[in-house]
Amino acid sequence: MDYRIEPDSLGEVKVPSNVYWGSQTERSRQLFKISGLQPDSKMVEAYILLKKCCTESNVELGLLDSKIGQAIVQAADEILGGAFRDQFPIDVFHMGAGTSFNMNCNEVLANRAEEILGGKIGEYKIVNANDHPNYAQSTNDTFPSAMRIMSRITLGELLISVNELHSAFESKAIEFDRVLKSGRTHLQDAVPIRLGQEFAAYAKAVEKSKTWMLYAAKDLEELGIGGSAAGTGLNTDPSYRFKVVKKLSEQTGIEFRPADDLREAMQSNLAMSALASALRIFSLELTRIANDLRLLCSGPLTGMAEIILPPVQPGSSIMPGKINPSMAENLNIVLYQVLGQCQTIDYCVQAGQLELNVMMPGMAFAARFALRILTNTLKTFTENCVVGIQADDERCLHYAETSPSLATALNVYIGYKEASHVVKTALKEKKTIPQVVREMGLMDDETLAIALDPSLLTEPGIPGKS
Repeated sequence: MDYRIEPDSLGEVKVPSNVYWGSQTERSRQLFKISGLQPDSKMVEAYILLKKCCTESNVELGLLDSKIGQAIVQAADEILGGAFRDQFPIDVFHMGAGTSFNMNCNEVLANRAEEILGGKIGEYKIVNANDHPNYAQSTNDTFPSAMRIMSRITLGELLISVNELHSAFESKAIEFDRVLKSGRTHLQDAVPIRLGQEFAAYAKAVEKSKTWMLYAAKDLEELGIGGSAAGTGLNTDPSYRFKVVKKLSEQTGIEFRPADDLREAMQSNLAMSALASALRIFSLELTRIANDLRLLCSGPLTGMAEIILPPVQPGSSIMPGKINPSMAENLNIVLYQVLGQCQTIDYCVQAGQLELNVMMPGMAFAARFALRILTNTLKTFTENCVVGIQADDERCLHYAETSPSLATALNVYIGYKEASHVVKTALKEKKTIPQVVREMGLMDDETLAIALDPSLLTEPGIPGKS
């Protein structure tokens, strides 16, 4: 491969002659061969969009040559349009604070702008990576800002999938509202409940979890751009940060706002903690729901088998005809991975020291990875599982009518102690609750029919008395 020689403050670096990155990117590429994972396209887009808005603001303020600024903006637009995406080769786990990635963006923008203005890549005679695309900026304010922009945009994509899941559960709640079944507590038979009520509760849990995501979204919308190196705003025009944030809002349709305190915005990554907390709460709730669905569909002959999940794939390489709850299992696998990424974010957030948190590359990767896989799994889980769930009405009704916990409704008629005796007798003699009550002469048939009507036991009230 042909190389060009680029000098930097540490010496000379061999850079492949045909690339748009420069010496600092190449140093990082050679030093940090860690995961083989390169920056996600959403993080690239967020960072380049931020650079574009910063450049436009500095041009408007008369602090950056307009021709150079226009060339940088053109280069940014080309990248945002999908070009040069192979020019961001650094590993996601690189040097602290994200300096490698910031310089990767600066070098690509500078070299492409140089080329636009008639120069040659790698010469930096017209456009310099540090002086122009990085004007009035530092890694210390651009990386956390870009990380929040990326997280907020992709959180918006997740919220679409969350809304679709919520709607699917609500639809099933309506569809299954007349399906009577036995409730279960401690995995033991309990008083009757409607299958629709269970699914309505799932929908409500998703809805309540979503509120935490909305709180996190607000925190992510506060940006510390303009703080430069230490949050003091050194080398920036006082109005610069307001211009940048306004442009970002116009470009994204999201109401970003300048941080109230630039020092706090640089020292603290509370917004990322809020995001991790929201994802954790949602993942824990959804894990519980996925486990419920796997239990409810267990069988088909030796389990509960009250619901039927859509078959999506043969379930065994050796057992013919076996069908597994594959989509719910996939959801669990992804949710556990998300919870792990949330833990990573937490550890990175608490590692901030004085004026900076250098663990931001770890945060950015964990946030983007968690948001991407969660968004994707919700979409396929909703489309390929929830919307196609069916109920086994007869089996549900059978369990509801034969459950010994029906005797709970007898408490107000014969008392808890006598009702317990009825249950023990029914289980020992393998009889139904109504049979035992009749044989013991505890209630007349008319009162018994009202008291043990399962359909009256799924709403507040005392059957036969209110």
